[in-house]
Amino acid sequence: MSLGGLIVKRTIGLLLASTLLAGTAYAMEPAELVGQQLTAEEFSALVEAAKAANPPKSGDSYIFGFANLARNAPFFLNTEEGILRNGEAAGVEILVTDNALDGSTALQNAESYIRRNVDYVIEFQTDANFAPTIMTKFNDAGIKVIAIDIPMPGSTFFGANNPRSGFMGGAYLAQAAAAKWSAEQIANGYLVVGELPQSGAIPAMRTKGQIGGFLAENPDFPEDRIIRLDTKGTLEEAFRVMSDAIGRIPAGSPIMGLAINDQSIIGMLRAVNQAGRGDDALFVGMGADEIDTLVAEPNFLASVGYFPENYGNYIVPMALMELGGQELPPAVLVTHEMVTKANVCEFYTDKTCAGDAMEYTFPQEAFVTFLGGLSEDPELADYQTLIPNE
Repeated sequence: MSLGGLIVKRTIGLLLASTLLAGTAYAMEPAELVGQQLTAEEFSALVEAAKAANPPKSGDSYIFGFANLARNAPFFLNTEEGILRNGEAAGVEILVTDNALDGSTALQNAESYIRRNVDYVIEFQTDANFAPTIMTKFNDAGIKVIAIDIPMPGSTFFGANNPRSGFMGGAYLAQAAAAKWSAEQIANGYLVVGELPQSGAIPAMRTKGQIGGFLAENPDFPEDRIIRLDTKGTLEEAFRVMSDAIGRIPAGSPIMGLAINDQSIIGMLRAVNQAGRGDDALFVGMGADEIDTLVAEPNFLASVGYFPENYGNYIVPMALMELGGQELPPAVLVTHEMVTKANVCEFYTDKTCAGDAMEYTFPQEAFVTFLGGLSEDPELADYQTLIPNE
């Protein structure tokens, strides 16, 4: 399976629970989706069942809307390509719009789908403040929605296991730092975290997890040496805010970087390198969609894999299942893996593995304690389904 020049060898798994109507037999159930591209026969059965329960609104074929978060980075483009590929295989027309990382644009795109009277919407937008308004409009129009990464009331959430992916990245960075520097040097270093506050409490679990994973290995790390930056999830803004922050970090002090996504990591790294501080820096990304930069940049150690090229293998079949009368789980969380220079060829066979793998141990006990804190957070009271059990 070739996507954007990448040949995917390993598929993502899901924490996927099926809550189906008792006694009802379907051609395929959500729990059977394990990242595979469905066959023509499997898609045909899903479409037939969907048409029997909810016929297409306009003509003989379904029309889905896909509002992409943006179209200027590999993560978004790989997600889009996978959805389009699955739409074509299912005989579903996919109308793509660009939310341009902007809430008001996402609202306008949602209104355009309602005017177009689409059968289903896949929503990928960044502004938590706009999510209730957008979803109210879809609910009023009777349009079902799968929401990627930002939850929307009444939709099925599909996306990151934010607490775990963040914790993985933070712990990996801490263990890599311990292999490079002494405990005293780390204590005198700085942890820089690129956040995305505009997206609300759910993606914030990712950056909280990053800090939590780092602190699991360095429990006495000083709070005043954690620098939080609003990178807005973009390379350009990450470069700007990191360039401003670098002057606060004394020469020779370790710079340990984490961020909401790979684009932010690249911007932060460019700022560090431009300031001549590359020898002081170690960074771990999130998403593993900037593979070429990960392979080429010495201080970009690893990234937590999300495998967006496979999202469509789940989302399009799930949409058809819901149109066919199946009840989807409230949340479908991706299973993540660390992607490094040493193992990148195991995931993308057109890439070459290089170097030795670092010994990495996920701090499970500390993670369970971290999850307990999230479960008690009042801000997350309405989002307990997005917090894993372990």
